Amino acid sequence: MEKWAVVVAIWTMCAMCAVLFIRGATRDATRSVRAARGNAHAGRARDGKYEAHDA
Repeated sequence: MEKWAVVVAIWTMCAMCAVLFIRGATRDATRSVRAARGNAHAGRARDGKYEAHDA
């Protein structure tokens, strides 16, 4: 029984590391996309061509 506990613990640790790695890797990509969108909206707002709409 303790062998199964060790196997489950190792698989759980691997799964958690994978999830944290993927979340960390996608955070920067999402942040840069949001920043690019924000800059585009700011540029249109300066030109007077952008109207904010509540979603």
